[in-house]
Amino acid sequence: MSTGGLTGNDWLDLFVHFATLSLLSVGGAITTTPDMHRYLVDERGWMTDPQFSASIAIAQSAPGPNVLFVALMGWNVGLNAGGLPTAMLGLVVAMVGIMLPSTTLAYLAARWSQANRELRAVRAFKQGMAPIVVALLVATGWILTTGSHYSDRDWRLWLLSAVSALVVWRTRLHLLWVLGAGAALGWFGVV
Repeated sequence: MSTGGLTGNDWLDLFVHFATLSLLSVGGAITTTPDMHRYLVDERGWMTDPQFSASIAIAQSAPGPNVLFVALMGWNVGLNAGGLPTAMLGLVVAMVGIMLPSTTLAYLAARWSQANRELRAVRAFKQGMAPIVVALLVATGWILTTGSHYSDRDWRLWLLSAVSALVVWRTRLHLLWVLGAGAALGWFGVV
């Protein structure tokens, strides 16, 4: 992990990467977490696997918008690079990068699609995006489950993932209970 300060080009790269992901975040920013992990943890080494997973878990369990995990990732990148002032810079760079392009595009696309809602192509596009969003969410779950250390030998992790998916799919149990159970199992070293 890089502990030295980030250069101006590094901050620009971070902004451009998140701005690009913003335009690809069909279904929300959470769908782009596999590439965020690749970029921040594997390629740049600006965050660790535990920091990455914790950023998502904390933000998802807190009330508020789903995209808050990006702020925590930017915070961690800045904190690792040089302390509190750079943590604030990382938070701002990541959030502006992820929010500005997608909100601008969503605003313009919503105005256009509302004006053209009766066109067959517009209706087909909306229906065709559903499987893409589901696939991106599955990829996100895969990255969060395995991290950068893929192991098909850890049967307990796979069993926990399958049981969690089944519970969420087939019951009305609130997701926070499932997250809490997973956290407790991790705390006690079961997974």
